Amino acid sequence: MTKISLRGSYDATSSCGRLVVLTLAFIFGAATQAIQAQGALAQLPPMGWNDWAHYRCGFTAETVLANANALVKTGLSARGYDTVTIDDCWMQKTRDNNGDLQADPQRFPQGIKAVADAVHALGLKFGIYEDAGYNTCAGYAGSGEPDGGGRDHFQQDARLFASWGVDYLKLDGCNLYVPRDASKAAAYQKAYATQSEALKEAGRPIVFSESAPAYFIDEPEWYDVLKWVRDYGNLWREGWDIEVFKSEAPDASRFHSVLWNYAYNLPLGRFQKPGDWDDSDFIIGGDHGMTLAESRSQMSLWAMMSAPLILSSDIGSLSTDAIAVLGNARVIAIDQDVLGRMATLVRRTEVMDLLFKPLSGGDYAVAVLNRGPDVMRANIASVDLGFDANCHFDSEDLWSGSRRAGVSSLHAEIASHDTAIWRVHPDTSCGTPKRSGAITMIVAHSRHDIDSYSRCLSSSGSVGGCKGASDESWTVAGNGALISGGRCLSADKSAVSMRPCTHGSAQRWKYNLSGNLINAADGRCLSTGAVNGKQGSLNIRACGHNQPDQIWSLPN
Repeated sequence: MTKISLRGSYDATSSCGRLVVLTLAFIFGAATQAIQAQGALAQLPPMGWNDWAHYRCGFTAETVLANANALVKTGLSARGYDTVTIDDCWMQKTRDNNGDLQADPQRFPQGIKAVADAVHALGLKFGIYEDAGYNTCAGYAGSGEPDGGGRDHFQQDARLFASWGVDYLKLDGCNLYVPRDASKAAAYQKAYATQSEALKEAGRPIVFSESAPAYFIDEPEWYDVLKWVRDYGNLWREGWDIEVFKSEAPDASRFHSVLWNYAYNLPLGRFQKPGDWDDSDFIIGGDHGMTLAESRSQMSLWAMMSAPLILSSDIGSLSTDAIAVLGNARVIAIDQDVLGRMATLVRRTEVMDLLFKPLSGGDYAVAVLNRGPDVMRANIASVDLGFDANCHFDSEDLWSGSRRAGVSSLHAEIASHDTAIWRVHPDTSCGTPKRSGAITMIVAHSRHDIDSYSRCLSSSGSVGGCKGASDESWTVAGNGALISGGRCLSADKSAVSMRPCTHGSAQRWKYNLSGNLINAADGRCLSTGAVNGKQGSLNIRACGHNQPDQIWSLPN
């Protein structure tokens, strides 16, 4: 495999033999730089390893260090997997007499700092877990206010973590105290804001991973939380945990969990930018319950979403083929592209998703997921990707490494549960690709599958199951017009219809962070809600706050 340089390494600073005044100036200057650096952290999606999805609470210091060493030995650390994070269960259920967290002496007989130092000595970074509640999800001591109210430990714990050499903090959201006079969302925002400020004052840059949105996924406030987490941290979990390994059923398939996490993450690209990442949870590719084809799919999909790549498996037991999948430098480069763009869903059928993603330097990534049970033949023309009809491009198959020059289409036979992924470099005949693809609406979370989760907007005026038909393909014009089949979506009183494009205000739509499509003519929102007692028809009505029937996902 091609070698690439290490993404980051531990930076220790020391001074000796200096005058007191210069020493103090150095210390305070370093602290100021650390605080300033906090705002520039995680400019690329974080990469690394976490114990939870494979070990849950069944780990020790030896487990952590064995996996850290395996990252180096397999070459995965040189590919960018550079942060080793301990999840829940590392601490005791009570604090010491000073109020400090205490490591479990059975798991960590030499304490946490010794593990952090050993990880740093390998050229890696060290991460730790805590909870915004009074207890962690597994019932250990949390950082938040006690049940019933009182003093939190966010600042104290942040200072302790900094003294241990922590580079990354994952803050969960179980057991959070909500005062009677406060809303749940307000209590979470207060806790995560407090932790954010504590990290800035800790004197050491610490990447902040937030779990707050995951505790609101079935609630209207989900979108509000997705807005404010961007102000406090660098990445956030917005939904359910990826399925963990179970020793009692080691070969049980876990791919449905991968598809579900992909399904709820993909429509949220509008919240993401460098330094702020939607986190679709751990990479379990290569582990039990995942075939090589399914492992390629998870890596491809996470890369197309610019999602954090955080492995959670027993690295030392992974096969050579699995290591090759997880360490594929060409696919990792798609994930780590500096634009940090979420892919657009170009087309979705009952068995296939076509994704398109702009990259820095004028290249693009294309991926085709085969969700079905049979081998699928994919044929993708340049116009399918929004390019001009006479477009030619150079392509590279990122799994095989094979290249083709001057082609106008992509072709592949894709096995069940596999994903093909290419990097394409268009020539001057291609022009700038149109902002085109599917427009979707989230419908339900209950079944945890792609087909029931979202619906596609059709130019026929319906919002239904995605079929991949031509009337589900939309182009978002620069002026906000929504075009399908050469006609524009137009508002007229409470009705909407497809009409010849005049690009007047009734055909212009403003898209906001909440996911609303707001008509320029009268400020009302595209909706599928009730109008005059009639349910389910596409219409335009007054914008509500986080109304599910008014929230859309557009091509990026």
